[in-house]
Amino acid sequence: MRYPKEYKQQKRQRIVETAGRRLKRNGIDGSGIATLMKDAGLTNGTFYAYFPSKDHLVATAVADQMRAQHENIVAHAAPGRAGLEQIIRWYFSPEQRDNIEDGCPNAALLDEITRSTDPTRQAYTEGALTLIDGFAARLAPHDPSSARLKSLSLLGMMAGTLQLSRALTDRQLADRLLEQGIRNALALLDAEQNG
Repeated sequence: MRYPKEYKQQKRQRIVETAGRRLKRNGIDGSGIATLMKDAGLTNGTFYAYFPSKDHLVATAVADQMRAQHENIVAHAAPGRAGLEQIIRWYFSPEQRDNIEDGCPNAALLDEITRSTDPTRQAYTEGALTLIDGFAARLAPHDPSSARLKSLSLLGMMAGTLQLSRALTDRQLADRLLEQGIRNALALLDAEQNG
């Protein structure tokens, strides 16, 4: 029986989205094909009908996670500084910190992406540049390219702060770190506008 193209695309997307959540929860090395396919409700043999290797799936899932973060958060934020503040406050929320599986791929996977294949690193780079272009357009609406490096630094500060907050066992300290992250990020924005 032949399935329509849409059915195959939906199944492939289900694998990619499921893999993205599992990779963020267990890491790239901690997520085997059998586990990823079981999460998607499919057999291991089905995997190879859609992807030539786990590395290819990882690169695709990273690209998808970065795209989703841009589409669901950055693209919907208000213009200007107000939009950046929305993004920052969402990013440093306890819900974002505690929901690794559905949260930011930067904070969940950045250390592993550094050691990943070139296609995965490229997928991440393209996604990160899309995110920071959204930041830069809000930071310097009349000259976004002038704010690109500062936006990249902001993303790095945000991801690092969220990673550290997730690692702390002291919940009160972790919450205070998120609050400090908001203050630091807003101070960076203020310095850019006043500088």
